[in-house]
Amino acid sequence: MKRNDRRLVVARTLSLLAGAALLAGCGSAPRPRTVSLTIENLAFTPATATVAPGDTLVWTNRDLVPHTVTARDGAFDSGSIAAGATWTYVAPRTGTVAYYCVFHPTMQGTLDIH
Repeated sequence: MKRNDRRLVVARTLSLLAGAALLAGCGSAPRPRTVSLTIENLAFTPATATVAPGDTLVWTNRDLVPHTVTARDGAFDSGSIAAGATWTYVAPRTGTVAYYCVFHPTMQGTLDIH
């Protein structure tokens, strides 16, 4: 094989490898994100949050009284979140999870995890 032929083979090989590396990155999963939720005026905002598995959810209690973030299916329970405090939870799996405040059962929210 001539020297110029080898250079052409090397250049084509490198080009193919670079293209394959770019394509491999295109199908990767999105990075987990942090989603802020608010507890205020005896309500969860947003009432329904659409998130992905691995996302970190942070509820901030902006009311003057304590609240909880408690899953109806028992998947999680924040315990009492004091006024001005936060509670963090990482969404572990896909599905829909309804939650409420134990102290104020009319306060309801939903996580749509997919």
